[in-house]
Amino acid sequence: MHYSILNNARTIALAGLFAAAVAGSASAQKKYDPGATDTEIKIGNIMPYSGPASAYATIGKTEAAYFNKINAEGGINGRKINFISYDDGYSPPKTVEQARKLVESDEVLLIFNPLGTPGNTAIQKYMNSKKVPQIFVSTGAAKWNDPKNFPWTMGWQPSYQVEARIYAAYILKNYPGKTIGVLYQNDDFGKDYVIGLREGLGDQANKLITIEASYETSSPTVDSQVVQIKGANPDIFVNIATPKFAAQAIKKAGELGWRPVQFLTNVSVSVGSVMKPAGYENGQGILSAAYLKEPKDEQWKNDPAMNEWRAFMTKWYPEGDQEDAATVFGYGVAQGIVQVLKQCKDDLTRENVMKQAANLNFEIGIYLPGTKIKTSPTDFAPIEQLQMMRFKGESWELFGPIMSGEKS
Repeated sequence: MHYSILNNARTIALAGLFAAAVAGSASAQKKYDPGATDTEIKIGNIMPYSGPASAYATIGKTEAAYFNKINAEGGINGRKINFISYDDGYSPPKTVEQARKLVESDEVLLIFNPLGTPGNTAIQKYMNSKKVPQIFVSTGAAKWNDPKNFPWTMGWQPSYQVEARIYAAYILKNYPGKTIGVLYQNDDFGKDYVIGLREGLGDQANKLITIEASYETSSPTVDSQVVQIKGANPDIFVNIATPKFAAQAIKKAGELGWRPVQFLTNVSVSVGSVMKPAGYENGQGILSAAYLKEPKDEQWKNDPAMNEWRAFMTKWYPEGDQEDAATVFGYGVAQGIVQVLKQCKDDLTRENVMKQAANLNFEIGIYLPGTKIKTSPTDFAPIEQLQMMRFKGESWELFGPIMSGEKS
């Protein structure tokens, strides 16, 4: 009798110790910052749903649809994504206001894929002082890859300088000695491109670039700039503009009967929002570079990853335009953040989010074969490869090898 009471007491004591140990290890495993709980991960986002860059609004809508799909499938490690996306009209003061709201009122874990170079520039210092991830920003400015000074900010797409250096290399090889006219948006986005182009052309830059004309995003059109560039009669026209203005420039060149060799920035290669409104006849032969599979490209007609994307669009975002490459972009970058959050497991602290984001090495099927999503603690540029392409008929045709635009 005495023995069993003692035994019982010992069992109860051990059970108590065991329960305490389990509770201890559970609390050791689960770590949360604001915006994360056992059931939810709160993600903030800022998009130009209105204003001069509203052609990109579909990116935010695609991301929302993708997170709805993830939630319907049980979420990430059992947690549902609460995606809070605000409009900034592509206006930096508004971006600042929305970022403060997301961080201070909504208390999101992170701000994911906010769009636009000027807006992201306006919030970069704030996000870093608050130590809140500003992650996979939707702009290719080179400044997002600066882990030393801005450890809470990370880009996603290939940088504008990387892309412009690829064009410069292509021009030097295929059009040696030909003169260049540049149209660019007068902000960090446009200036970054010009820097990359000049870097790539090296000591020939001043000789080859005979005219540069800039425009403001508040301008109604870029017609006068295109007329001005044509007046200088360059052999090559480099069109560094966001969708609305890129379409206007292509159309205007066509109306003027001006047929230089044309280069178009990757941010404006959407068939739906640029090439179609510009008029297919005006877009023939235009050169650009890609890292995504173009939805209208015949070679991806039966591609498993693109079929998956089409099925996703049909079910989760039926009103989305399946000819618009921006939806492919939104789908890809949403997969990127899901990968990061999966890697975080139960340590959903802001610090661990950045740690996992700086430790990526995987592929996403909707990117061109051979394109890797790769980061390290000293390299915050997930994608640095592009392939040249040419507009033909009503779609883009890829050619040549996958090229890296990293500085040699």
